[in-house]
Amino acid sequence: MTPEELLAQPESAYMNEAQRDFFRQLLLGQRGELQRLIDEQVEDLRSMDAHGDPADVGNAEQQRQWQLRQLEREKKLLDKIDEALERLARDEYGWCEETGEPIGLARLLLRPTATLSVEAKERQEQRERHMQSS
Repeated sequence: MTPEELLAQPESAYMNEAQRDFFRQLLLGQRGELQRLIDEQVEDLRSMDAHGDPADVGNAEQQRQWQLRQLEREKKLLDKIDEALERLARDEYGWCEETGEPIGLARLLLRPTATLSVEAKERQEQRERHMQSS
């Protein structure tokens, strides 16, 4: 199934077996690619040389810190993908954690790890902004 075919399905088909299968394959593909990137970056970090000119050592350390931050972000995304796959296995994928309403296919195509509908996410962001300004 293509994204276009997915979006063309009727509302009554929401999160049927074919749609769940589509998102399972999408998430597994993203997971595999992300794991490959993480493995490459870990290998790059292991092979970094910390010897030589002090300026080179400083640049290498700065690069290493940047890569570690990148790895941390990618690991968090990997965890979110795993959580989404778990929700799929429990038939909870695609439903807003806050309201129980459908998250929507278009949103899930853009952010397959989404757990909130657009409206619930906007409310969450408003609450966070309110807490920051208090």
